Amino acid sequence: MAATSGGRMPLLEHFRELRSRVVKSALVVSLGAVIGWFFYNEIITKLAEPVCDLRAAQESGAASCGALYINGVLGPLNLQIKVAILSGIIITAPLWLYQLWAFIAPALHRKEKRNSILFFTAATPFFAVGAYLGYTILPIAVRVLFGFTPTSLANLVKFDDYLDFVLRAILLFGIAFELPVFLVTFNAIGFLSGKAILKPWRMWVFGIVLFVAGFTPSADPLSMLALAVPLILLYLMAGVIALLNDRRRARRDREKELADSL
Repeated sequence: MAATSGGRMPLLEHFRELRSRVVKSALVVSLGAVIGWFFYNEIITKLAEPVCDLRAAQESGAASCGALYINGVLGPLNLQIKVAILSGIIITAPLWLYQLWAFIAPALHRKEKRNSILFFTAATPFFAVGAYLGYTILPIAVRVLFGFTPTSLANLVKFDDYLDFVLRAILLFGIAFELPVFLVTFNAIGFLSGKAILKPWRMWVFGIVLFVAGFTPSADPLSMLALAVPLILLYLMAGVIALLNDRRRARRDREKELADSL
């Protein structure tokens, strides 16, 4: 991100930077969508497992698979496009999250650019862990939600709605687990202190619970707890790491001042 000598960027440059980041993000998501398009059948058979064994149904030539169905002339095409796009967003999440980071971060100096590399390195495994957690609790969440179906009534599930729910849950869990990465990296570049992160902890906990309740695709308490509790723990962990980093930075500054005074 280019900046003026005072560390500020003109408004027009901000818009140009934003356009550049959006275009780069769109390109990487498009590339991921192409991958999702070619591996479409593998993706849907894996994601359908909590409801039915779609692979076995396909191999046996069965006309249906559990309660799942697709309707409409354009239904199958719309489903494949939706799965490809959402899969592309999930697959390339660390790349477009880095573009977001690069835009909102202050003007980067040489040392802070190294911190950006650390951000990208940490963002990938954290996103993967969050996405895996979201996928892991899906069978339990689906069983809980299906359990509310009244007795003697069939619950037919539109396949595109189901896959939309599953992919959004995986994406939400993955993005949510990026919270400590952003906090620690902002602290590393001096944008946030550990005290500023931990002091309003009650507001952070309330905000995390509110975010989970508002954006979790599943409304069951199990899914919300499975996301809220790890997020709160990761937030506290990020705050502690930031405090330790602040102490290390302050000690280094004192040693530097002492050396300069000699």
